Amino acid sequence: MIVFMVENLKAWEFHKKLHGKLSVQSKISLKTKKRLSLAYTPGVAQAVEAIANDPKQVYTLTIKHNSVAVVTDGSAVLGLGNVGAEAALPVMEGKCIIFKEFAGIDAFPICIKSQNSDDIVSIIKNIAPAFGGINIEDISAPRCFEIEERLQNLGIPVMHDDQHATAIVVLAALYNATKAVNKKIQTCKIVVVGSGAAGTAVIKLLAYLGLKNILAVDSKGIISIKRTALNPSKKELIKITNPEGINDDLKVAAKGADVLIGVSAKGIFTKEIIQSMNSHPIIFAMANPNPEVLPTDAKKWGVAIIGTGRSDYPNQINNALVFPGFFKGLLKYRITKMDSDMKVKAANALANLIPSPTENNFIPSILDKRVVPAIAESLKQFSQ
Repeated sequence: MIVFMVENLKAWEFHKKLHGKLSVQSKISLKTKKRLSLAYTPGVAQAVEAIANDPKQVYTLTIKHNSVAVVTDGSAVLGLGNVGAEAALPVMEGKCIIFKEFAGIDAFPICIKSQNSDDIVSIIKNIAPAFGGINIEDISAPRCFEIEERLQNLGIPVMHDDQHATAIVVLAALYNATKAVNKKIQTCKIVVVGSGAAGTAVIKLLAYLGLKNILAVDSKGIISIKRTALNPSKKELIKITNPEGINDDLKVAAKGADVLIGVSAKGIFTKEIIQSMNSHPIIFAMANPNPEVLPTDAKKWGVAIIGTGRSDYPNQINNALVFPGFFKGLLKYRITKMDSDMKVKAANALANLIPSPTENNFIPSILDKRVVPAIAESLKQFSQ
C-alpha cells in the first residue's frame, strides 16, 4: 500500500507520484500451499464446474456480482475533447476509485483504441461475462446514444453515465435550487447549453416530467425546426423543446430565463447574458475542467444560485454524485435495464438529503456518506 502526503502536490505531480491511481488487491494472501490449492488448482475447478452447470453461480462464486467496467474510446473526455484512449486513462482511473471509495464497487478502466461504434459494441459484448455492469464513459455524441442502445440486451445494466447520471444530479439540484428561491420548476424557463450526451439527457428527463419551456442551445445557436443539417439526436430535441420555434443565439435564448444549465465550454456565460435573465437566476455551470462562468463572477453579476462540476467549488453538480449509488442499486437488485422512473426516483432521493435548501447549500457533497445508500435504495422497488 502506497502512503504519502498528496494534498500539497500539484495535480500533475500527484498523478506522477502515484504512478496511477488504481491497483488490484487480493482478498486473501497465498501464504500456504493449502490456500493456493483452494484459490487456484485444483480447487478452482469446482467453481468452474459449478458455473458451467449453472451460469447464475457466477454471481456467487466470482467478482461479477460487484464489478463494473468503465469503458471509453477517449473521444469526448471532460471538456478536453477527443484526446484518445491513452489520455483518457487518468479519468477512467478516477471513476474507478470513486466507485470503490464511495460504493465499494470494484471497477476497471477499459480504454478502447478504436472509435468505430461496431468495434466498441463488439468489445463490450465480449468482455461482459466478467462484469456485473458496464459504465460507458466519455464517448462522443451522437455515437454514444447508438452504442448504449445496442447494448441493452446483455443481461447486465449498461449505462452511459455522462447522460443519465448527469441528468439525475441536475434534476436533484434543480428541485432544490428552485425551492431555495421560491420558484416552481414547472413554470421556469430553462435553457440548456450544450446538446451532446449530457445536455440531451438532461432535456429528455425534464421533458419526461412535463416541463415545456425548455430551449436547447449548441455551438450554432438555438436548436429549432428552422435549423438544417441537424443530427438525429438534435432532431429529437425539436419535438420537446423550443415550443415557439425561436431561431437565434444564446444571448436571445437566455433573455428572461430562470435557469441556465451549461454542459458546454469555458467562459461562455458572460455578464451580459447573466444579467438578461429573470430575477433570482439559477446557473449550473458544469463544463469541466473549466466552467462556463466562475462562481465569484456569477455572484458579482447577480446570480442567486450557482453550482459547477468542479470539486474545489461549493455545490458541486457532477455525475460522480450519482453513478456510485446508482450502480450500487443496479447491482444489488439485479436490475438489467434502467428507465426514466428510476432516474426520477434517484433524483428525489438525492434532493431529499437537503430538506431545507438554501442558495449556498442545495446539493449534498460527494463526500456525504448518505448519498450512495440513498440513491441505491431508491431503486429497490425496481428489483427484478
